[in-house]
Amino acid sequence: MPRALISVSDKRGIVQFARGLVDLGWEIISTGGTGAALLAGDVPVTFVDDVTGYPEILDGRVKTLHPSIHAALLARRDLHEHALTLEQHAITPIDLVAVNLYPFQATIAKPDVPFEDALENIDIGGPSMLRSAAKNHEFVIPVVDPQDYTKVLAMLKQGDVPQNFRRELAAKVFAHTSDYDSAIARFLPVESDGLPSRLVGAFERMMLLRYGENPGQRAALYASEEPRGIRDMSQLHGKELSFNNLLDLDGAAWAASSWAVRPACVIVKHTTPCGVALGTTSEDAFRRALATDPQSAFGGVAAFNTVVDRGAAAAMTELFLEVVCAPSFHEDAVEILATKKNLRVVELPVSRGERGLDAKQVRGGFLVQDRFIFDPSEDNWRIATTREPTDQEWNDIRFAWAAVAPVKSNGVLLAKNEMAIGIGAGQMSRVDATYLAIYKAQQQHHDVAGSVLASDGFFPFADSVVEAAKAGVTAIIQPGGSIRDAEVVAAANDNGMAMIVTGQRQFRH
Repeated sequence: MPRALISVSDKRGIVQFARGLVDLGWEIISTGGTGAALLAGDVPVTFVDDVTGYPEILDGRVKTLHPSIHAALLARRDLHEHALTLEQHAITPIDLVAVNLYPFQATIAKPDVPFEDALENIDIGGPSMLRSAAKNHEFVIPVVDPQDYTKVLAMLKQGDVPQNFRRELAAKVFAHTSDYDSAIARFLPVESDGLPSRLVGAFERMMLLRYGENPGQRAALYASEEPRGIRDMSQLHGKELSFNNLLDLDGAAWAASSWAVRPACVIVKHTTPCGVALGTTSEDAFRRALATDPQSAFGGVAAFNTVVDRGAAAAMTELFLEVVCAPSFHEDAVEILATKKNLRVVELPVSRGERGLDAKQVRGGFLVQDRFIFDPSEDNWRIATTREPTDQEWNDIRFAWAAVAPVKSNGVLLAKNEMAIGIGAGQMSRVDATYLAIYKAQQQHHDVAGSVLASDGFFPFADSVVEAAKAGVTAIIQPGGSIRDAEVVAAANDNGMAMIVTGQRQFRH
């Protein structure tokens, strides 16, 4: 009778998997919590302490670290000497290991997690069993991913698990344990500067892509095991996502997450917003975002911070879009969007305010920084001009400051009635970004008079303020910090404008 050792923290599908093994004539051995779950599911279990003849000790820290387990995993079935050793010590071989590890990454993701809780969620026995099984995968089937349960069962029903798939499972084990150890290595050091002295990590390939930014470049999507991120993406409809689609939808979803309460829509083209608006519903938010610049929105990616309903779906079918992304969709909305066969419909949970590190690759290395988190706090804001903003200007100032954050720097955004009306992105000079934002607004026949302007960085000269005033802008929000701040504020005063200085730059290179 073949023997399987099952010990899992993530118990998704484990009862069905174990029952399938039993139906094929396998014996199941297990540890305390998993064994109890299997017994509750009417799966017969032999407990590990009956195999080792030794009870779990030290609050469960030691339970599988025993020769009766690891010799059973590491013995080569093709060596007579190994078989004699097992027989001499009355050790029964183990032919399959299904193990996943204590949830260390999920534990340390909790805010203010006690250090002791983190330590207790460092798995020792689990990685040891997995590594033993993976090393000996020619004879032991190592299963670390619950998504592989059905594949393994299907193969066993056909006779056995082929060696090429065993090798794939073994590689997945070592990648998983490497990522797990990397998370621990990142967590433990107390760095005086808050950044790790050594970067370690592993990423799992989620999908191959048709090509990269351009045809002829190979590409794939890899994901880490962060609690929130691209791994949580689910595609509901449409052809496969491209490299550029994924860049745009990630940027659009992040941009839309700046608003927690009001429905928001952001339309992105080439990784920078071309439409941003708040609305009363998802449909209203989309129509207002589209109005920012309908010409540029053609072929873009639309992202929402809220559920997409039937009305929003119907509105979006009037425009060619590459991707629609939202935390959720009504069923009838998906049916409507599915009438556009090439449109990708993607669910991606909102990720808001989660701390961590971001990296940009340079040749031979990475630039690493704290993840940018939009801060809506006005604690450090100050009114720099003689005139204070009106209530309407305050509403648009708050909106514009959030809306300009995802714009590629140098970035300038004009807003009116909580809707972007002109965006100048990625310019080499700030006055050019200002010219472009005004031009884009006027091109779409938006009334610039009474609008507000948000700048992601300070004004090095007063020229942008003067040009904005000529166009009819009445209020500005910007970080400040230029050596010419006094000239910039004076230009705003001379033109009767209100200016808010935040003290925080929002570059996005």
